[in-house]
Amino acid sequence: MDNLKDNFIINWKSQFPKLQGGKVLLAVSGGSDSMVMAELFKVSGISFGVAHCNFGLRGIDADKDEELVRKWSEAVGVSFHAVRFDTKKKSAEWNTGTQETARKLRYDWFEEVCKQFGYDAVATAHHANDNVETLFINLCKGTGIQGLHGIQPVNGRVIRPLLFASRDQLRAYADEMQVPYRDDASNASDDYLRNAVRHKLVPVVEDLFPNAIANINSSISHFAEAEVLYHNAVGVERKKLMERRGQDYYIPIRKLQKRHPIATICYELFRPFGFVSAQIPHILTLLSSESGRFIASATHRVIRNREFLVVTSIATAEADLIEVQDAPAVVETERVVFSFELLDLPDRLQTDSTIAYIDADKVTFPLVLRKWRIGDYLYPLGMGMKKKKVSRLLIDRKVAIHDKEHVFVLESDKRIAWVAGIRLDERIKVTAATRRVLRVTAVPKLYRF
Repeated sequence: MDNLKDNFIINWKSQFPKLQGGKVLLAVSGGSDSMVMAELFKVSGISFGVAHCNFGLRGIDADKDEELVRKWSEAVGVSFHAVRFDTKKKSAEWNTGTQETARKLRYDWFEEVCKQFGYDAVATAHHANDNVETLFINLCKGTGIQGLHGIQPVNGRVIRPLLFASRDQLRAYADEMQVPYRDDASNASDDYLRNAVRHKLVPVVEDLFPNAIANINSSISHFAEAEVLYHNAVGVERKKLMERRGQDYYIPIRKLQKRHPIATICYELFRPFGFVSAQIPHILTLLSSESGRFIASATHRVIRNREFLVVTSIATAEADLIEVQDAPAVVETERVVFSFELLDLPDRLQTDSTIAYIDADKVTFPLVLRKWRIGDYLYPLGMGMKKKKVSRLLIDRKVAIHDKEHVFVLESDKRIAWVAGIRLDERIKVTAATRRVLRVTAVPKLYRF
């Protein structure tokens, strides 16, 4: 079994050059994979310590796992770190699944141990079989090319130094070199998705293709390299097609229609906004639909707006109606910060659509700041007291469909004084007889996606 040790050392030097001479924290459960990893670190002369998590899920078996890892660590003279979690309690508290909870507890604790004791990385015992299982799961979930690279050797502080070896190779090394380990009974269960793939899907593939694990891992390496080129190309397409305007993204339809392969480009353009591959055909139908049609993800919408597809966020926390009791006051909505100030009549009024100057004696507090509604109307400033619906005003101003739902109006005594950022009402304008001015500013907030 010297081949495994030799390959481990070769892999260690080639994959993790920055850790040469460093100190690594090994995540050791007591199973054959992690115990072999610890043994390989020991015989290779790499500085390491051992970390063991007891999740309190397997009773006395978990205690025996912990005891095995503790005794091995003491026998070889390395630091041993252990922790016990009440995983079920935390799972209920966080409203998360048991596996998800255990994973968060585990990696948060690893981070604490690294900082406290000066470890440079955390090593887990993921191996070639785990890599293949991850690939199969990602393929079936439809994760796109980014799911084909399998498990990455380095992910932040976490490293996987056993990806070059199969489960059978690790188990054979453990048996031949008499490395102690305990089998985890939960690994034999098909209750979890990964175990079902491990026990039902992979054996069928291996029966058909005896060298499947090695061959698929070789392909995974090629996929990872191809992914780099792929994302470089996607970045070029994104720069050509997406224009950011405020918090929204505009994609010219005619330009998009000329791109090839259009479905793949669309998937990569819209994936960061929560859209999945199954929605791409529906998004493509927007290219030939009328304005106003949209497709939604959990957080965003893609809207056909004239000659563009517009990606816009879905407002979830914005109040529809806010009372302004007095001035000065500041009101913050999802997209805009409104400021209210009472002033003496200034010598000069700024001509800025984000600022409204209102005769303070022509309005009554509390004012109401709310989203516009169908049927709202005002007498727009400069139109000789001609009545106009807000909906028509927005159409005339060519306000985009997805922006209309974010338009606020300022109301006094159930009369609209200002369509924010668009038009003031004639009835409350500042005149030569005005003594006090209510200045209202509407400053757009800056957004990052």
